[in-house]
Amino acid sequence: MFGEEYTLVSVADYVLKNRKGNSVSNLSSTRALREITEKNGGAYYASAVGEVNVIEEMKKRNAVIGGEGNGGVIYPELHYGRDALAGIALFLSNLAISGKKCSELRAEYPGYFISKKKINLVSRKEIDVIFESLKNEYTDYQIYDIDGLKIEFDTEWVHVRISNTEPIIRIYAESRTMESADDLAEKIIRDIEKNIAGR
Repeated sequence: MFGEEYTLVSVADYVLKNRKGNSVSNLSSTRALREITEKNGGAYYASAVGEVNVIEEMKKRNAVIGGEGNGGVIYPELHYGRDALAGIALFLSNLAISGKKCSELRAEYPGYFISKKKINLVSRKEIDVIFESLKNEYTDYQIYDIDGLKIEFDTEWVHVRISNTEPIIRIYAESRTMESADDLAEKIIRDIEKNIAGR
């Protein structure tokens, strides 16, 4: 399957091949967008989750394409906002010009899989302690804290954040296989639960 994460990747690939520039997505979106952007001579930037945050970062970075991993595409040449019809048109343009099947086009992009997990948040007071504990545990890795906590490893990442709509902690992990993405997410969940239990 092509998958929602790769809608933006394909659209960005098409846009950036025709117009050099930068891209933006949120911290929970696939690393494939960064790789495609850099391959096409641009720079990739990450924002906090949420359309408004992506748009602010796009304006700041003068990005020519952006969006979120849920398939939302923001194409500023038309307007600053998610636009399903623009996304469809750009995706189909890429498909038509390439002359390839969806499966062939998808196979050209870096292969990543995202695991999405969640755990109940007992108290919002715990989250600062949890984040601080994770920062201390993974000091050897790149960490972003503009929206929860994202830890970048060599070929994978994990993003831990409080849900805006439910009393839960969301854990997103991306890796080269679904199994390793699940394993990474579960490892972080164990780290979190160990920290909560130890208090």
